[in-house]
Amino acid sequence: MNIMSSSNKLRGFEKAVRVENVSRRTILKGLGIAGGFVLAAPILSRPAFAYETGAGKMPHGVVVDPRVFVSLAPDGTVTILAHRAEMGTGVRTSLPLIVAEEMEADWTRVHVQQAHGDEVKYGNQDTDGSRSTRHYLLPMRQIGASARFMLEQAAAKRWNVPVMEVKAVKHEVVHDASGRRLGFGDLAEDAAKESVPGIEGLKLKDPKDFRYLGKGEISIVDLHDITTGSAHYGGDIRLPGMKYAVIARPPVTGGKLVSFDGEAAQKVSGVEKVMEVKGWPWPSKFQPLGGVAVIARNTGAAIKGRDALKIVWDDGANAKYESVAYRAELEAAARKPGLVIRKEGDVDGALKTADKVVVGEYYLPHLAHVSMEPPVAVANVKGDKAEIWAPVQSPGGTREDVAKTLGIPEENVTVNVTLLGGGFGRKSKCDFALEAALLSKELGTPVKVQWTREDDIHHDFLHTVSVERIEAGLKDGKVVAWRHRSVAPSIASTFAAGAVHQAPFELGMGLIDVPFEIANIQCENPEAAAHTRIGWFRSVSNIPHAFAVQSMVAEIAQAAGRDPKDMLLEMIGSPRHVDLSSVKDPWNYGEPYSSYPIDTARLRKVVELVAEKAGWGRSLPKGHGLGIAAHRSFVSYIATIVEVAVDEKGKLTVPRVDTAIDCGTYVNPERISSQIEGAAIMGLGLAKYGEITFKDGRVQQKNFDDFPVLRIDESPLVTNVYIVPPAADTPPSGVGEPGVPPFAPALVNAIFAATGKRLRAMPIGKQLEA
Repeated sequence: MNIMSSSNKLRGFEKAVRVENVSRRTILKGLGIAGGFVLAAPILSRPAFAYETGAGKMPHGVVVDPRVFVSLAPDGTVTILAHRAEMGTGVRTSLPLIVAEEMEADWTRVHVQQAHGDEVKYGNQDTDGSRSTRHYLLPMRQIGASARFMLEQAAAKRWNVPVMEVKAVKHEVVHDASGRRLGFGDLAEDAAKESVPGIEGLKLKDPKDFRYLGKGEISIVDLHDITTGSAHYGGDIRLPGMKYAVIARPPVTGGKLVSFDGEAAQKVSGVEKVMEVKGWPWPSKFQPLGGVAVIARNTGAAIKGRDALKIVWDDGANAKYESVAYRAELEAAARKPGLVIRKEGDVDGALKTADKVVVGEYYLPHLAHVSMEPPVAVANVKGDKAEIWAPVQSPGGTREDVAKTLGIPEENVTVNVTLLGGGFGRKSKCDFALEAALLSKELGTPVKVQWTREDDIHHDFLHTVSVERIEAGLKDGKVVAWRHRSVAPSIASTFAAGAVHQAPFELGMGLIDVPFEIANIQCENPEAAAHTRIGWFRSVSNIPHAFAVQSMVAEIAQAAGRDPKDMLLEMIGSPRHVDLSSVKDPWNYGEPYSSYPIDTARLRKVVELVAEKAGWGRSLPKGHGLGIAAHRSFVSYIATIVEVAVDEKGKLTVPRVDTAIDCGTYVNPERISSQIEGAAIMGLGLAKYGEITFKDGRVQQKNFDDFPVLRIDESPLVTNVYIVPPAADTPPSGVGEPGVPPFAPALVNAIFAATGKRLRAMPIGKQLEA
């Protein structure tokens, strides 16, 4: 099968980005054992999957070739390549662990090596969308099984016995009939001469025989280095002759440089040069904003030099962007009809004849990613060749963009992926790597571009701001009408001018896919223009949609005098697969509905499980309350119950969080728990403090003093995680992101139960103060 050129394939969510008023165009048009045989890397064909996934539709698809991913040394050391980026999810461990499991390799003799960016060789490398395990569980198993077969074949030939009489067992191949055994290292040279077997005939291990998968007994490979401070991140890269740079960027999105005076900056000790950096007109995908770079012998000197710059900016069309006024615009739009994107029944008629109409309007502000490690990149450009070192989530995409920006062949670009000190979607955008590449080309020397925390917040690709308005009609105590209007600037605006509606993938994150069994449903999307860079954020549009939907469920329960958990289950309704045939362009996280339907039985299950485990309805002390929320995202099902305590002065604490997750077949339950625990901390921090505001087009926050992250003493005291055991052959689904969306609505529902105060706007801030 031919591999499609990257220029014809869109990356990740970009494939689903459409702009209605731009003619509906899409916006962007091994066992390398010993001797090291190199084969053309085939894309895995769909029939090879036990279930279909969207992996083959990603840029460059999936590569299944043990010679690409596995190498075996004569001493028996197995090296397995990790082609996805590590940012705390454990993927640098989990994917190689799958290979080792099927290969029958002893994990203590496995070395994990990070692959550089090369999607022709490795297949798609985008570490986003909570899809690494979802797309690579079976391919990695097949790679391991292929390697195992090649070792067994080599042993069988050496002993002159049928291959079916030998088997690999814990780093050896044994022949039971004669008692002979050979270590993997002893077979390295012979196995390298074997042909890679066809995947159709591979025999995979019976899951009951797994030694590693699903056990949760293997620590992440980087744990020791991370905890001892010896792990290498982007900022740790040092090259001979390297220069250090920081950049003063336009303070308003779409602004540009008019002039600058660098004389004072040049006088700062350690500063060597002040120069203009090329910028691209907004919107321009991930291209640099431009500005003025200060080049120095160390980062500290570069920062001091930048502080001394005198710059005149043209703020451009977004100079008057102001958060209070923009919120009013969104609220006004939410109160008027918008583009209808899902319509079933007669919502207007049902609302008119309802006994009671419950209306909720919810506001969520812009959010910044604020990964603990701000963006940083090192570039070394020599002639028509470039090498990059950076903490990027999309090394293949970075390679493409560097090549296009520099005007050099893609095969001349090497992208080395460091550990990521957090990503959350920010590091899917490689603007910081492009800045380093441009400066290195200009200076003819290696350059490190370091972003400060202020840079990170001021020039982020922010999570969108949103107003969600829901009207629900009740008749005889039942919900008979549901209208949800969602108004938010779209990520599509990062790729093309004129994007005023949310893209299909944003609409499919908890809006048009609402799983309720209600006869009359209408979802609408009024227009909203962007005035800053918008980008995907952990859980993306699931955050505002889930907040509104699950808050409204609790409000309906209150209006009807019902228990919130019982009302939630009633609204989810009967076990079924939700029919979205009324939706013109439904989004299912890039997955086929045949493999990943919206299964209300699974959603009901997590609600019932978490309610049981958390003791829903239990007696609580005064000032305490329980709140519940459930949501499907990244084709996983999750329900959360938060217990809050609010004292007389309005101080909020969270004694306990319980979360149940159904993520299908899984690899490492320890990492699932850690991701859900982290989501509780992140969700609480965002709910309490998360808000980016604008005045005169400029971000008003600058650091953790005015954009706080949650401290350890504020974190939930206990977070319990319950993983639903998968049914046989249930496909794997997402884990890294689904824990965030239900947290905030469960939290505010708990606050209402404790205090009687209904919070519809985030962040909580001082809303609870007496």
